[in-house]
Amino acid sequence: MRFEVSKAEIKQANVPHEWFLTNLVGNHILMAVAAGGVAGSFPWIMALIPAISFAILSYILWRARRSRQIDTWYVMCHWQVTARRSRILILMLCLLLVIAALGWAGYTYGGMMKEAVLALVIGVGILPVMVTVLILVIIESDALYHASQGKLPKWVFELYPSPDAKPLPEEHPHH
Repeated sequence: MRFEVSKAEIKQANVPHEWFLTNLVGNHILMAVAAGGVAGSFPWIMALIPAISFAILSYILWRARRSRQIDTWYVMCHWQVTARRSRILILMLCLLLVIAALGWAGYTYGGMMKEAVLALVIGVGILPVMVTVLILVIIESDALYHASQGKLPKWVFELYPSPDAKPLPEEHPHH
């Protein structure tokens, strides 16, 4: 759904998507590759990635709550879109932490082989997180584009109705 919004609102509506994409691409992809190069010598460096991610995601959730009081309706809606996707990533990261903890317990107390634990943590924990990150990069890139076009998903308009905001008529291509 498209709305009449100012350039200033468009610029502000892009901010939550930029934060989220920076976390996904800069932290989860680029930093993971860089940290993976030295993880053999410093395995705990990989813990920086979820730590940084949780910090950014916490900021997004805090700012989305605050947005309900301080931002225009359109900007607030884009913070809510990003907050919803942030919760998905938080859920996946928590799942990874649980699987890593179970792997550690299995290795330390259950006599599991190191290789088996690594295979389980990577296959059941890290792989689903990376797939989620890649899907969220695509979805969030689209949301950033839509934010700059004055658009919102229909579910957002239904969840956060505004008496002032009226959707513009949809432009349909002629066949």
